[in-house]
Amino acid sequence: MTSDNLHETLVLIPARMASTRLPGKPLADICGLPMIVQVALRARAAAVGRIVVAVDHQDTFDAVVGAGFEAVMTRVDHQSGSDRIHEALLKCDPEGRAKIVINVQGDLPTIEPETIRAALKPLEDPSVDIATLTVEIEDEAEKTNPNVVKVVGSPIAEDRLRALYFTRATAPHGAGALYHHIGLYAYRRAALEKFVALSPSALEKRESLEQLRALEAGMRIDVQIVRSIPLGVDTPADLEKARRLLAAKG
Repeated sequence: MTSDNLHETLVLIPARMASTRLPGKPLADICGLPMIVQVALRARAAAVGRIVVAVDHQDTFDAVVGAGFEAVMTRVDHQSGSDRIHEALLKCDPEGRAKIVINVQGDLPTIEPETIRAALKPLEDPSVDIATLTVEIEDEAEKTNPNVVKVVGSPIAEDRLRALYFTRATAPHGAGALYHHIGLYAYRRAALEKFVALSPSALEKRESLEQLRALEAGMRIDVQIVRSIPLGVDTPADLEKARRLLAAKG
């Protein structure tokens, strides 16, 4: 990636302090560092652009800045991560230098840097508005689990789909692969600005999946197929697993 590309790509990591299942989640200790700092380190290793953590609490702000990363304070009342990163984008890049925004969730402390880089690949096609990630489902139980969001897409390359729908149901019907959606997004700046200006859509509200708002508005989402699902930390058990995984890596 060239120096110009690095300046044009902004990695925003939303970190919300309120969590019903894991209070104070961004500051949870993982191998001697707060979880949000572990995520920022993975983003730094991806080497795709400027990194800014979008926080909503002074303690998180202090932890991020203390670790040598950039942070921006955002409101506590955002309804979604995309709204939070849009506020952060306007605050940290008011001059509009960043043309691509990667939204890396703040609870993915073991994400591989190459997984972050993979999200940029679909945007090499100028007709793509938003890029995201998926992995083929191998566990039979996941195929019918409504907590596992599935991508229904039309194959456009060996490792890429054009998204037609996202659902909690088991879809599509019939023989063939099913794909587990990974909630990491790369937006063209104009697409993010268009998306957050839209009202929640009918299917978005029905499925509780905000990416459907973009599809219902006619925006194009392409999906890069990757090899593994990054561990999302939502519970104390997830936190212990993340600690074991990172400790094993040394």
